[in-house]
Amino acid sequence: MTIEEASRRYQIPMYILREYESWGLCGAGKKVMGAWRYEDADLERLSTVMTLHSLGFSMEEVARYMRLLEETHTEGQRLEMLEEKRSAALAEIHLRERQLLRLDALRHQLRKMRGRAGDRGKKENHGT
Repeated sequence: MTIEEASRRYQIPMYILREYESWGLCGAGKKVMGAWRYEDADLERLSTVMTLHSLGFSMEEVARYMRLLEETHTEGQRLEMLEEKRSAALAEIHLRERQLLRLDALRHQLRKMRGRAGDRGKKENHGT
């Protein structure tokens, strides 16, 4: 499968495929008549690279993971990388939750103030 065919079939923009190729992480198989040909194994690697990248792995982290993938008995190291990324994602979620709580507290406070101002306005209008 050519890069164009891979782009169409998997709906991956060409520039992304070329970027991943330039990283040398998903290696297009063989050059046939001037065009790189992707084999099934290349597409599996590409899928892994894209997944890791979408999860926030840096290029260096993706490269390390892909190197480990080629070696034997590296499941523990790869799992550790995934656990670290998961922990970082959870920490980010907890940070965002705390921010939401503070935002909600400020919104509540402002609504209470707005409600009191509205009540005063009603009393003044009725008192005249």
